Amino acid sequence: MPASLVLGPTGLVGRSLSVLLARGDGPLTLLTRRPTGLAGGAVVERLVDFSRLDDVASHLKGEDLYCCLGTTIRKAGSPEAFRAVDLDLPSALCARAAANGIARLFLVTSSGADADSRLLYSRVKGELEEAVAKLPFKAVHIVRPSLLLGAREESRPAEGFAQAVLPLLSPFIPARYRPIRATTVAKAMLALSRTVPAGVRIHESDELAALGA
Repeated sequence: MPASLVLGPTGLVGRSLSVLLARGDGPLTLLTRRPTGLAGGAVVERLVDFSRLDDVASHLKGEDLYCCLGTTIRKAGSPEAFRAVDLDLPSALCARAAANGIARLFLVTSSGADADSRLLYSRVKGELEEAVAKLPFKAVHIVRPSLLLGAREESRPAEGFAQAVLPLLSPFIPARYRPIRATTVAKAMLALSRTVPAGVRIHESDELAALGA
């Protein structure tokens, strides 16, 4: 397996993906604010302060970068803080990674990502996609999961309600917008890492469901 790095290994998708990658025989570096409990063997954990961009960028060395950074507007506290975490930080780190010679980027955004959207969340995700598409990676895989299912560390009441109700309605929801388990997204990303296409590719939630089945 190639040398891999994960940004955001404590989130819903990032955690599932890190567990899968840790089972492989390739070197894995986790860049995280807090311990993951996965360090050991070929897995190296770097506790970083993401406000110190140069320090974080010094660890961006390898072949594959998996960017799973993200928050919510409610948790960030303001639209400006949300943009800083979901757009400014990942785009800056991805740019540094490309400059350091990392060949492939696997980026988690969201279903409905659109730089022209009236919705702030979707617009920021779309702007991030446009930013990384311009970077000199050999390959960029953008994964757009729909509502993620899984146990989060923090409480999100509205999302918890949706997680309970929407799976019951899945048969009536178009495949692209059905809820998807974070573990399924992680398996899909691992499957994509075993392919060799170049250029920028976008993978919608229904494709991820099939790949990760």
